[in-house]
Amino acid sequence: MNLQSDDFELFGVPRRFAQDRDALDARWKDLQREAHPDRFAAQGAAAQRVAMQWSVRINEAYQRLKDPLKRAAYLCELGGSPIRAEDNTAMPAAFLMQQMEWREALDEARSGAELDALDDTTHMARQVALARCAELLDQQQDYAGAAREVRALMFIARFAHDIDLRREQLGQ
Repeated sequence: MNLQSDDFELFGVPRRFAQDRDALDARWKDLQREAHPDRFAAQGAAAQRVAMQWSVRINEAYQRLKDPLKRAAYLCELGGSPIRAEDNTAMPAAFLMQQMEWREALDEARSGAELDALDDTTHMARQVALARCAELLDQQQDYAGAAREVRALMFIARFAHDIDLRREQLGQ
């Protein structure tokens, strides 16, 4: 194992958006077993510290690889198009209009059925955006285009969270 390896190299998987979650889970367990600090107890404190660093590195990589949004953002970064969500919020007008309509619908929602409908709409939009990310990253290697999709996915994720908060406000 090399600390300089990217997450895909570390896990021994192809550098692409499409990943087999079961394979990632199995590889994570294998890597954690290899790097577990208890395996290095007989080698002293320094070896255990190094093993702990490896364990942390493996966990961080796993968190990025298992989550489609984080994985897409990471691939964009590796491809030279960082997301820069904090200073790049430009979105297509149609997407912004959709967001405004969703916000309005959320503000007006008074029932679980209305929230469920918004949740379904949001879920479908997320699936479509993830499919576009897969195409942009894996087929076209269009990292800038994928970065725009990732920023859209971040908006969608935030809105999905707001739906959950609204459910709590309505006691549902």
